[in-house]
Amino acid sequence: MWIYEKKLQHPVKIANPNPRLAGIIITALGGPDGELAAATRYLNQRYSMPDGRVIGVLTDVGSEELGHMEMVAAIVYQLTRNLTPEEIRAGGFDKYFVDHGAAIYPSSAAGVPFNAMAIASKEDALASITEDLAADAAILQEQLITKNRRKPLKYKNFSHLGKTLKNRYPAII
Repeated sequence: MWIYEKKLQHPVKIANPNPRLAGIIITALGGPDGELAAATRYLNQRYSMPDGRVIGVLTDVGSEELGHMEMVAAIVYQLTRNLTPEEIRAGGFDKYFVDHGAAIYPSSAAGVPFNAMAIASKEDALASITEDLAADAAILQEQLITKNRRKPLKYKNFSHLGKTLKNRYPAII
């Protein structure tokens, strides 16, 4: 069970609509490595875990991903509210808008609707945890840009799940 506070942990306040940016950010909600996939992945995989501590971690992380979904949805909504038809077309948001209007619909930036085929849930706990870490790593890529020169992609040492496991239960990883 959860206790829900009716406010965002990190409030989203976007002053200027930007449909082009919304069309990119939507993938953080419904793309294959987006928040919907992450929440679904963690909250379903917990049932096949052999250790109660790992079940607890997956429940905690999955719950946090639900909060991330809410923040990304708020961002997309604020980027697309009160758009004129001209702004929708000019921003390349018209294909999305035809089907959904300003409603939030989880899809990738390419317009592909969320699909549960992007997640895995196996009885093998190690396979599930490995998949979680790989999916988190895909999100945590950093690309540093300095003096208009692009540097190679870097991965952070630990993903969100990895940090949670390491900090709460160092004996199990």
